[in-house]
Amino acid sequence: MARKTSSHARIAFVTPRYGPGVVGGSEAVMGEAARGLAGRGYAVEVLTTCARSHFSWANEFDDGTSEDRGVVIRRFPTTTSGCRLTAASLEQRVQRGERLSPATEIAWVNSRFRVPELYLYLLAEARRYDAIVLSPYLFWTTIFGAQVAPERSVVMPCLHDEPYSRLSIVRSMLASVAGVWFLSEPEHLLGHRLAPDLAPRHGVVGAAVEVPDSYDPAGFRQAHGLNRPFVLFAGRREGGKGWRELLSAYASAIAGNDTPFDLVTIGVGAPDIPEDLAGRVIDLGYLGAAEMPNAFAAAAALVQPSANESFSRTLMEAWLAGTPVIASAAGEVVTWHCERSGGGLTYADELEFAQCLRFLAEGPKAAAVLAERGRSYVLANYTWEIVLDAMEGSLGALTARRPR
Repeated sequence: MARKTSSHARIAFVTPRYGPGVVGGSEAVMGEAARGLAGRGYAVEVLTTCARSHFSWANEFDDGTSEDRGVVIRRFPTTTSGCRLTAASLEQRVQRGERLSPATEIAWVNSRFRVPELYLYLLAEARRYDAIVLSPYLFWTTIFGAQVAPERSVVMPCLHDEPYSRLSIVRSMLASVAGVWFLSEPEHLLGHRLAPDLAPRHGVVGAAVEVPDSYDPAGFRQAHGLNRPFVLFAGRREGGKGWRELLSAYASAIAGNDTPFDLVTIGVGAPDIPEDLAGRVIDLGYLGAAEMPNAFAAAAALVQPSANESFSRTLMEAWLAGTPVIASAAGEVVTWHCERSGGGLTYADELEFAQCLRFLAEGPKAAAVLAERGRSYVLANYTWEIVLDAMEGSLGALTARRPR
């Protein structure tokens, strides 16, 4: 498809976090899409907060305006709730799946963090933008930001089948905005189940990752003293991402057979490694962008235990690096990717996880075939040229007949 450019169209990307040290799939996609569209001639701005951590939402970046690779960055300070007991009580009610009043749902959104200055900015400036893209669905910046100018707002929800997604304010938002961008077909189908009155202009645009110029797996192993083969977990070490379940499955696997693989973890959040796994589970903490491709290339496999994925960019990064994937069958999206690509194995329980590790150890040539299938799948479906074309097509359809 020929590349389209627009030197006049103005696009705002609204994301709760942006910048160095930020770990999150939706935040990464939003930043890369913003820079990609700027490279195609759009006037692009990112409207975000001063927060780096999604645990504390503390203001770590300076507020104000700056520039990053052709994109204007506007940062606004967060305000967090002063009553932790109230916030915790509301969170528990949401997690239990209670039927809440709209006012109570709004109280829950406000209890996490708020960005009033960003909201006031949108009220004053929304009409300057041809489109306002907001993501992900469950944060204040998206839920409240999408209400300012719904006729020019596009939500990229990054939906998971979880209690948050069944709130009435989420369903209303997905129905009221001008467009919805999904990252995968399973997420698209989930969107229809959650919001039967989904905005008519919606579709799967996908997501993408940059293709590295080269990899240095040997250098990575040497730099971090990794002398044994390992499988890799990359991401947020927290309950919603399956980290505790992975630790349990790995402990069972190494107790039940002589697996040669250590488990290496990179990312954010406390890993809380049990004492009996010391020496076999190795935490490297947060790695910079330059090291990440080498981490994927050095691993015998990427392990994705999360059921809460709308795309899973780590799968794509692993496959691009020539590394196969082992994924939890509870994850509808990752299972879809593995089956569609032929590039990974899925496990339903701890016994099957151990069998996947045994397959890696005993069949390195077969594992390499999986990895090559995965790489071909990513290059055929999830490069930025393909995804930006889809985003441009959607933006063009949304803005074609709307008066400025």
